Amino acid sequence: MTTWTERPAGLPIPLTAESGIDRAAHHRLDEAWLAAAWSHPSTRVFVISGGQALVDDTPDGRTELVMTPAFEAPVTETHRYFLGTDAEGVRYFALQKDALPGRIDQSARPAGLREAGALLSERDTGLLVHAVALENWQRLHRFCSRCGERTVIAAAGHIRRCPAPACGAEHYPRTDPAVIMLVTDDQDRALLGRQVHWPEGRFSTLAGFVEPGESIEQAVVREVAEEAGVTVGAVEYVGSQPWPFPSSLMLGFMARATTSDIQVDGEEIHEARWFSREDLRKAYASGEMLPPYGISIAGRLLELWYGKPLAEDGPGPVEG
Repeated sequence: MTTWTERPAGLPIPLTAESGIDRAAHHRLDEAWLAAAWSHPSTRVFVISGGQALVDDTPDGRTELVMTPAFEAPVTETHRYFLGTDAEGVRYFALQKDALPGRIDQSARPAGLREAGALLSERDTGLLVHAVALENWQRLHRFCSRCGERTVIAAAGHIRRCPAPACGAEHYPRTDPAVIMLVTDDQDRALLGRQVHWPEGRFSTLAGFVEPGESIEQAVVREVAEEAGVTVGAVEYVGSQPWPFPSSLMLGFMARATTSDIQVDGEEIHEARWFSREDLRKAYASGEMLPPYGISIAGRLLELWYGKPLAEDGPGPVEG
């Protein structure tokens, strides 16, 4: 069996490229430093709302986050999140608001990670992933899970604290591990499935959450068996991808099936099929099959097996 490391490398997994941002976590509890950073003229700020931020297309064809100096940013009392610094010492903050601000020039547009993640620079993508993950967690964890008291934001958005005279518990951003795997059989065909709520023609790799007390390798074996009725033997880790929809960390694997009969569960997976590379090429080229989202690790796993970018033989990964 050819391992994934021997296959053509292609593009890096989107959302995981080096952003050049130092999260500088040691500053999060230093209120004096944060105040000075906020007031510095080089500091840049963007607004996050409902998983979206404003992006703009530049005359030279790039897409970038709309950021302003702190003194031009909307006012917010508490929902100000420190995201880190770059090599030039620029500090970056995100502001969580109920709505995105308007732009005088009307050229900016709201976009989420699915729309803009593959278009933005590595720096902007890293900042947006961080901000979206914090916003999702903040919106869903406003009350203490221990005593029910409303919590307050601390550590520049990275802690929610139950205040005195309540229990005083500290709560940290949640990350849910999930496995996503490209399963191949003894003919080197790829197993792809279609979820019940997906549009006709959209097939992707199988995936599922890691259960309590379970290793990630065990989760791969269990999820493939539950969703497609296929038994998996060898499991090889490829890489990970943050997926803040709302709080997942996708752990990517290549896996080798020891059986080939498919029996879908009918609840999560509506249909599953084995695809040869030629099957996949024809399905993409004809438009019969829709590729995974352009920023998803699913597309990267498929390309590792396929041997080249999927866009070379079809319409290209969907961005929206």
